[in-house]
Amino acid sequence: MGRPSKYTEEFQRDAVDLVRSSGRPINQVARELGMSHETLRNWVRKQERQTGTGSASGGDGLSVADKDAEIARLRREVAELRQEKEILRGSCLFREGDGSVTSRFRFISTHRAIWSVKRLCRILAVSRSGFYRWVASEPTRQERAAGEDALAEQITRIHADSGGTYGSPRVTVELHHQGVRVNRKRVERIMRQRDVVGRHLRRRKRTTIADPAAPPVPDLIGRDFTAAAPDRRWCGDITYLRVGESWLYLATVIDIATRRLIGWSINTHMRAELVIDALDAAVAARGGHVQDVIFHSDRGSNSGGGFADACRRHGVRRSMGRVGSSYDNALAESFFATLKRELDVDRRTWTSEADARRDVFRWIAFYNHRRRHSALGYLSPADYEQTLTPTTLHQIAA
Repeated sequence: MGRPSKYTEEFQRDAVDLVRSSGRPINQVARELGMSHETLRNWVRKQERQTGTGSASGGDGLSVADKDAEIARLRREVAELRQEKEILRGSCLFREGDGSVTSRFRFISTHRAIWSVKRLCRILAVSRSGFYRWVASEPTRQERAAGEDALAEQITRIHADSGGTYGSPRVTVELHHQGVRVNRKRVERIMRQRDVVGRHLRRRKRTTIADPAAPPVPDLIGRDFTAAAPDRRWCGDITYLRVGESWLYLATVIDIATRRLIGWSINTHMRAELVIDALDAAVAARGGHVQDVIFHSDRGSNSGGGFADACRRHGVRRSMGRVGSSYDNALAESFFATLKRELDVDRRTWTSEADARRDVFRWIAFYNHRRRHSALGYLSPADYEQTLTPTTLHQIAA
């Protein structure tokens, strides 16, 4: 019998759906998921054989290169239209009484081919010597403005690549990683001027429903969300996502040492099977070697007998916090707060389960492999795992 796959069927279906819906190359999607592109390609081909569908490219007949070229063309047109609008608006503002000296100098520079500089300066009550000094400093101003525009473009691109979620701290770290030496205050100013804003969570809602018939389980964490190494301590929880007039529920398993989401499951119910599927996915992702790992949760669906049997089967030790205390499972709560803030769930409602599942799956891939985590020195969880050495593991334990 062949070696069992570390990827669950649910993961495989969601990965293929992400390829088909995004229209991006398979190898690019595979890199985001941290897996072999050949494996993902085989999954896509398998589904095509089963369903009789065509290739994973977009159904509009355009290649990715054609789409990129069209987007680039439209962006150039938008930039040109914006420039024309700014020129017209600047002229109108001046005529309406914008009295700044700089605005007068700009107006003179723009119209000196029509009227003489002497006449314009006299009418606008500015000195010719001042205007010519302003003209002489134009190269310096242009260089400074070009640098500011280039930095703003880079900031906007980083913000867009994060799904519109990064605020100034993570944007600043990403700029440093790309070799740009800039302080956070300047990044904040540029983001504020260009209305580039990270997302903030507005509210939260408890989903923990304690099982009064469940036997007591000790708290082996005690609000100490540190671990000496990966696969020593896990934590998890369940949250909800509105889809139309119904709900989807997401169960998670997070490695406390690396903050990586190693197992999850999405379904339309909150029964024990939901958290069991998430636990099975985490065990598979870690190759089945999870003996004596502690799994910490609240006293909701994770307290049932079915979940207890699943933990015994894998050799996982259960740990639970108190009912109604979010601090007893703070790391899992923080993960959900980040997910809901960056998916903007307060202002959106998915119209289909497939759309919700796809967006959550895409964000999880981003979180694990690209999103910079402040608790990990602004590395992604996957990148942080690659840096672990006996020295860093000792620092985690400390």
